[in-house]
Amino acid sequence: MTWYLYPLLVAAGFVAGFINTLAGSGSAVTLPLLIFIGLPASMANATNRVAILLQNIAAVTSFRQRGVLDERGAWILSVPAVLGSVLGARLSLTLNEELLQRIIGLVMVVTLAVILARPKRWLEGTLERLSGTPKVWQLLLFFCIGMYGGFIQVGVGIWLLVGLVLGLGYDLVRANAVKVTIVFFFTIAALAVFVLNGQVQWREGVILGMGNMMGAWAGARFAVDKGVVWVRRVLIAIVVFAAARLLGVLDWLGGLL
Repeated sequence: MTWYLYPLLVAAGFVAGFINTLAGSGSAVTLPLLIFIGLPASMANATNRVAILLQNIAAVTSFRQRGVLDERGAWILSVPAVLGSVLGARLSLTLNEELLQRIIGLVMVVTLAVILARPKRWLEGTLERLSGTPKVWQLLLFFCIGMYGGFIQVGVGIWLLVGLVLGLGYDLVRANAVKVTIVFFFTIAALAVFVLNGQVQWREGVILGMGNMMGAWAGARFAVDKGVVWVRRVLIAIVVFAAARLLGVLDWLGGLL
C-alpha cells in the first residue's frame, strides 16, 4: 500500500468513528475508500469490521466514564443482536448487496419522516435504565437489526437508535451509549465469521481503526456535552446523506455536474 494512503485511512476513520458514535452510516465513508485502495467489496466489508470493533472500544469506554451507559440494558439487548449478526454475516457472502442498499435507502426516507414528525420522542426519553425483561417483539427487533449489521454494517447505528428511542424510550444520548455497546458485541461475532472465511486484511483494518477510535472518542464527548438537540441535528443530516447515497441520488447529481 502506498505511503500516502495511511494518513488517508486514518482521516477517513476519524470521520467514520465520529459519525458512527453519534448516529450511523460512517461506513459509507470507509467502505468506498477500502475498495478504492484495491480491496474487493466483500473483503472491504469484512476489513471494515476491525475498525468498527476498535471504534466501539473507545466509544463504550468514553460513555461509561461519563456515566450515561445503561450497562444492563446494553448486555440484554446485545444477545439477540449478536445472534442476528452471525446470520447476517453469513448471508453477506451470498445476497445482492446493491438491491438491499436501495431498499434500505427507501426505509431511511421513512425514518427521516419519523424523526422530523415526532421530535419530542427523540429529545425527551423516559428510560434511563432498562428494568425487567424486554418484550418478545423488542428482542426480535434487535435480532433483525443485528442481522442487518452483520450483513453490511452501513446504517446499522441509525436502526439501533430507532429501536432504542422509539422501541424502548431512551433519549438520544443514552441510546447512543447503549448502541455502541451493542455494536461492539455483534461486531465481534460478525468479525469472527469473516476471519474464518479469510476475508480480513488486518493491516488496513488496524490503520483505519486508529482513526475510528479517535473519532469515536470525540463523538462520545460531543454527544454528552452538546446534548440530545445537537445529536438529533447530526442524526438528521446523516440520514439525509445516507438515503441520498443509497438511492443513487448523489450519483445522479454527480452526473449532472
